[in-house]
Parts: sequence; C-alpha cells; structure tokens
Amino acid sequence: MKVDDDLHGSEPLAARMRPQTLDEVAGQDHILGPGKLLRRVIEADRLTNVIFYGPPGCGKTTLAEVVAKTTKRNFVRASGVLSNVASFREICERARNELGGRGTILFIDEIHRFSKSQQDVLLPYVEDGSVVLIGATTHNPNMFVNTPLTSRSLVFELRPLSRSDVERLLDRAVSDVERGLGSLPVDLEDEAKSFLAEICEGDARHALTALDVAVRSTPQGEDGRIRITLETMQECVQRRQVRYDKNEDGHYDTISAFIKSIRGSDPDAAVYWLAKMIIAGEDPRFIARRLVISASEDIGNADPRGITLAVSALHAVEFVGMPEARIALAQATAYLATAPKSNAAYMALENAISDIKRGRVQPVPEHLKNVHVKAVGAERNEGYKYPHDYPSTAVDQAYMRIPVKYYVPKESGYEATIAKRMEWLASEKNRNKENGK
Repeated sequence: MKVDDDLHGSEPLAARMRPQTLDEVAGQDHILGPGKLLRRVIEADRLTNVIFYGPPGCGKTTLAEVVAKTTKRNFVRASGVLSNVASFREICERARNELGGRGTILFIDEIHRFSKSQQDVLLPYVEDGSVVLIGATTHNPNMFVNTPLTSRSLVFELRPLSRSDVERLLDRAVSDVERGLGSLPVDLEDEAKSFLAEICEGDARHALTALDVAVRSTPQGEDGRIRITLETMQECVQRRQVRYDKNEDGHYDTISAFIKSIRGSDPDAAVYWLAKMIIAGEDPRFIARRLVISASEDIGNADPRGITLAVSALHAVEFVGMPEARIALAQATAYLATAPKSNAAYMALENAISDIKRGRVQPVPEHLKNVHVKAVGAERNEGYKYPHDYPSTAVDQAYMRIPVKYYVPKESGYEATIAKRMEWLASEKNRNKENGK
C-alpha cells in the first residue's frame, strides 16, 4: 500500500524544505560565501535595494524569505502577477508615513511582470527611502526592469544549482524529520538521486517536487520500506523540460551558445544547441539567419563557400519547412563549425566605420569620380588608369587620398591564398610603377 498522504503534510515538500537561515541555502557561494557582500548586509540587517536575478528554482524567493526571518524591519510581500498599482501605492504610502520607525522592506516577486510605467510608481518611494526594495526576476533586469530602479539597486545574479548541491538537498529532504521525509521509511537509491540531480537542470523546486511525487506514488514493499529506484524516478519525471523562453533570456543565451560554438569550431556543441532550439520550437528562419551572419562574420573568406551554404540553408527552410528543414540547418551548422575561421573582412569594415565616425572622412579622388557632366574648366577622370589595359590588371594607382590598411587576411583556409595574391598584386603594382606604367 501507499504511505498515508497525511504523513507528508498538506504543504508541498519544496515549500517545507525552504531554507530558514543563510547556512541552509544551497549554492550561490559567489554571493553568499564567507565575507561576501550579500551575506554581510543580510546578517547585519543593513540591506539596501537589491534585485535577485536568475533561473527558476535557484533561490531568489528563498533569499527574500531569509531576509524576512532575520530583519527587524517590516517585511511586506507582493507579486508582479497578483498585485496592482493601487496596492503598491497603499503599501508605500503607509511606509512613508511610518518613516523614522522600523522601516519597511518590500519584496516583489516576478517584478518583470510589471510594465515600465507601473514600475515607475515605485521610484519616488525607493528614491526617498520610504521602502527598501527586493525584486526577484527570471528576466535580465537590464531589459525588463526600469533603469532608474536598477541604478538604485544592487543586482545579484543567482546561478543554477550544481548537481552536488541538488544531491545534498535531496539527502536533507529524505533525512529531515521535521520538514522533510525523515519520518517516512524512504530509501532513495544513489542512481535515482543522481538521475534527478542531473535532470532537474539546477532547479531545486523541480527536484524536490519530483521526489515528493515519487514518494507519494510509490507503495511500501513487504518490509515496509518505500524504495525510490532509478526506474521509479524516471517514471515520475517523465520528460525533461527545456528551459527556453522565446524572446527572453533562454532565447538569447541559447543562440549565443550556438554561434559561439560555431566560432569555436565545436560541431558537437553547435548541433546540441541547434537541437535544443528546435525542440523548444524556435523559429527556424531565425536560426538560418544567424547562420548566414556567422558565415560572413566568423568564417568569411577563409572559406567563401560558407556563405553560399548558409544562404542555401535559409532558402531550404523557406522552401521545405519544418520538420525536414532541420536537416539543412544541421548540415550548415556542422559545415560552418568545422570550416576555417577568419573575421578579417568583418574587422576591416568595423575599423573603417570607426575611422569615419572619428572624423577621418576622405573625399573621392578626382580620377575616381563618376563622369556625368563635363564641367567647364574641369578635368574629370583624367589620369585614371583602366586596370584591364594592363596584362596583370595590377596597376599602381591611388584609390584613397590617404591610404589606410584595413583588410588583413589571416593564414586560415582560402584566406591564406588571398593573402598570397595580395602580396603578388603589390609586387606587380610596384614593378609597373618602376617601369612607368
């Protein structure tokens, strides 16, 4: 039979196991380790405006709860989903009227859910110190939180929990008698624990919820024990969720990893990130467009066929459609990742643009100007040497009034051939110059 649900308590395991002190918080040593700023200000109850930013289940709300338990100030919870502007005004006005008393900390979960204009309501109260703001968000604050708020706050980025962090949480949940499953005869096998720690993708809430489901749904054996095996855990987890929010951090972070893997010549990683985007439902045209950009930016003239293949993949996506178009995307991804790399053409353009923006604007030399009208007294195009009149088409001639070297080909792939041709052209031009041609 199954263990009586009453023994588990009505509150979910993830909520019961929420840390009560900083020492119970898993991971985040980069901001909570000994001597770190966030630990110091929380323990001293000297917290200023902060925004906690990170993926689901990494401990943003947990840290706010720890603050609530340690601070001597009024602690008010709100939500960007459930609260409205009127309720925020009421909270902030009450805090302003009590200014000089204990002070008020206002915790807003999912602060990114508020529009920029709604966030502006908080600004005067944060500005005059009526409230100390703690915001929590899974979205990049630089994009989804008003600049006046972020500029007045310390932004702490929380990271997904490591596999070992999650395993320690699971062990604590199984052994904790008061808040966890310690009063139940649960045996969590190492393989099941390792699988769950890996599959939860650093999300403590996901891991504890899956463990809770496994224990609730598993009958006791003949010896009265509840054995959570690898097979049991796999059934409870079913399918791993892909963390990928279109037009938000998951979208930008994954495409960034995809392009950087191509740039770093790692076809395995590039295909993996491609697969993640495809499974998450990313627009294949977006992927194809980024391949075209990468073909010019990162491969360039080291392999001129790269841009041709990337554009062909884009056309295939438009013409064939999904799911078959994924094959063309995979072909282009693997090719670009293994192709020789050069950003010489891209950097040449960037350097030229930089010069122009700094004021190094050169007029077109007279002999290069287009002939439209023969003005009285003007001698347009006189002195222009037509390259095809020369056997090697290499003629010494100024194409800029002040020559500047922008394009410097690399010794990579076909660009090495280009570099040799440029050397030959330079020698031919010099020879023709010496011969008076």
